[in-house]
Amino acid sequence: MVEFSTCVAPTGRFVVGVHRSAYRVLNLREQDYLDALGRDRDGRKVTNDANFPETDVVEERADRVYEIRNPFPFRGVTYIAAKWADRNAGAPDKIRLPAPAPVSLRETVGRWSGDARADDLYALLPEPLQLALAVTSTDPEDLVRLAAVSCDFVLDPQSRQPQGLYYVTGPDGRTRPDIRNEPLFEAVANNPRLPDAYKQAMVLRPGAQGNSEITAEWRHPEGDGHVFEYLRRNSYIPWGHFAANMANDAVRYRIGDLTAADVRGMRHLYYQRTFVRLAEMLGLDPPPRRRTLSPSALEDLRRRLVAIVTDACPANPLPFDATVWGWNFGFDYAPTRYRLHASHQQVHQQYALAPVTVGTTEGPRPSFACGDMVADFIRTYRQQTGRRFFEAYLAAIDGNTRTDGRPGDSSLAVWRDENVLLFVPKAQTSQWELQLMTLKPVANILAADADTRASLDQGIHTAVSVLSGLGARLITTIEYAGRIAAPAAAGDDQRLVYSFLPRLPESPGAFSEAQLRWINGHYPEDFAAACRRLR
Repeated sequence: MVEFSTCVAPTGRFVVGVHRSAYRVLNLREQDYLDALGRDRDGRKVTNDANFPETDVVEERADRVYEIRNPFPFRGVTYIAAKWADRNAGAPDKIRLPAPAPVSLRETVGRWSGDARADDLYALLPEPLQLALAVTSTDPEDLVRLAAVSCDFVLDPQSRQPQGLYYVTGPDGRTRPDIRNEPLFEAVANNPRLPDAYKQAMVLRPGAQGNSEITAEWRHPEGDGHVFEYLRRNSYIPWGHFAANMANDAVRYRIGDLTAADVRGMRHLYYQRTFVRLAEMLGLDPPPRRRTLSPSALEDLRRRLVAIVTDACPANPLPFDATVWGWNFGFDYAPTRYRLHASHQQVHQQYALAPVTVGTTEGPRPSFACGDMVADFIRTYRQQTGRRFFEAYLAAIDGNTRTDGRPGDSSLAVWRDENVLLFVPKAQTSQWELQLMTLKPVANILAADADTRASLDQGIHTAVSVLSGLGARLITTIEYAGRIAAPAAAGDDQRLVYSFLPRLPESPGAFSEAQLRWINGHYPEDFAAACRRLR
């Protein structure tokens, strides 16, 4: 099969891939955490039963996702989520941002009487001021009043503390929180100073953010660490993805609250889900349902997988063989309604497997994974220089001299052990970027033994802790990994590389864009038509 890194075929046609996802997810969650989310407007209790399925989860037909390689390979790939784009298909007049509403603090003060309740002032404030206060206030009372502006709470009659939210049924028959102002709701809920009872009701309690099933969990054997694995079925990542969130009984809104064990727990779920999915593809007996694999069982499964995958001609080739992993830590909302980073402050990491191929208008073509670009480059580097790239890279790091030529400390290393190196890249792609790299040819997590995985987990925690200590509040982390089943060419030495990209006040971004995964909510033809209307 010819590998195309562009959507422009020699025939003069565009190559457009279409993912039509259908899959089954093994339910490895040990416990159920059934709870009330609130009440509907008729007083009936709303619960989170949908988040805790008894059996495996089956997605028979997820929404289509289009994958289109950029005409220029160095620009990556574009994904178009059909469920978003279909809303505007053939209606270019819908593709438009609303004009900002009039804002006048003078008029607001004029409408508010000093004798009125303080709550009235919070409701009267123009939305940009509400958002600014919701994001920046350190006063819990401010935040409680703003939360009441954004939605209605079901309150305990005695304590007046929130027990949940009010829910309504939409035109599509789905029950959802009755939120009056979504941006304000998100901004308040993500402020660490909001009292925990409000955080639980608004976003933390399982089910508060929707019906996504919890398909696995990890608990610290001795501490309070607890992580849920949520399945995101209709994802912008084709074939769905998983999110390892700190559970609602282990609230972590700051990196300083995040322990090394928490990171190990989130990463354990990443390793577990990846290895279990690979085992299914290769026909191995599945692990017991409703049980978390122990570290030793996880390593045993990895070794069995490696023995099969490294076989020259596996009996059952892998249909999915590239990992996708990323983490957006931190939340911010501009008064202009621009969300500046993650969708949620509560610590969560996202992961998935990418397929080997995607069906296109020109037949099957390789799907995109950002680690492929590394593999292509190091192969070319070897051919042109006669030397393995990562050997030369490590030598350059260890022998670094100061860029300005002056005498002084020239080390780029931040932390290292026998398996990994955390360092400052010589050419940073964002201010304060750090990178974590394996010291041996370990191209992906399947090739990483237990000790290497432990080192990676420690390196990730060290990196975000260092950046947080410097004051970084928004940090994007991505993984560059080699294909799991790719045959190793002579001389290839691909390493796992993690890039930590802090977003400083003038440097926004997110992990999808950092991977050159450009997410669109419209079709290009509709957007072109929208532009033509304004020429």
